[in-house]
Amino acid sequence: MGPHRVRVPLRWVDLDAQGHANNAAIVDYLQEARVEFLLTGPNAHLLGNGIIVVGHQVEYLGPIYFTPEPLDIELVVGDVGAARFTVGYVVRQGESVVARARSLLAHFDFETGRPARMTAAERAWFEERSVALEPLREVGAFTLGPEHHTLPFQVRWSDLDSYGHANNTRFFDYVAEARVALKAPFLTNSIRTNPHDEVDHAWMVVRQDMRYVGQIVHRLEPYEVHTAVGATGRTSMTVAAEIVDPLTGTVMSRSTTVLVHGDAQGRAQPLPGEMLEAARLWPATATGRPLL
Repeated sequence: MGPHRVRVPLRWVDLDAQGHANNAAIVDYLQEARVEFLLTGPNAHLLGNGIIVVGHQVEYLGPIYFTPEPLDIELVVGDVGAARFTVGYVVRQGESVVARARSLLAHFDFETGRPARMTAAERAWFEERSVALEPLREVGAFTLGPEHHTLPFQVRWSDLDSYGHANNTRFFDYVAEARVALKAPFLTNSIRTNPHDEVDHAWMVVRQDMRYVGQIVHRLEPYEVHTAVGATGRTSMTVAAEIVDPLTGTVMSRSTTVLVHGDAQGRAQPLPGEMLEAARLWPATATGRPLL
């Protein structure tokens, strides 16, 4: 059985100050494709009864620019278990592959707060469509120590989805805000606040993995993003982040992001020495195991 194909329209508001779709918007496109896939089959009822995202792996291969033509997304089912299944995606704009991704999803019982086994019929439908997925390159997981950058953030009412908690795509926004806050004190003229800004640095997200541990709800008290630097290369740095509830100390998500440093035109450039200072101040330690 071939891949399920979905055409997802772009929105002008998806663009960021660099003039292309923000990295978090791509996770939104994957969600649109996944929802259509489920709604067009006999397992549509699972959307209302607790299909949750356990984690994402997203490989960014090129910028997405605004065009009236929708993106083309191919979706396939990978491994299928008793309560979980994997979805793989290829995202194209025109003839170019701009992203590849994997999502791990689970059938979840909100009353018990635990994953729930799918019925035989539900599982059989996914298994009929299951194919072997080529794994994405491992980027690893990291442990944050007591020294880390901290950014409080407020959950917006509009961040919530039909389950009443922050949608999985919003977590990418929260950790992105923290990355910007981490870099700003070290690099002047490094953040483009509008398309006309002349900047000395550009940061390109080439990979982002997110593991969801808990549910974020709307409240007046802020949550926090704890961020540390896991590794540095000649032109790249790997950033680890945890979203934490400071009222309880509970970790709500863990993520790993690989950034490539570039010039104003997006050409890879050696990592600024100032970011090595950030790595010294806020180090993260590799765990030796994958995040997902």
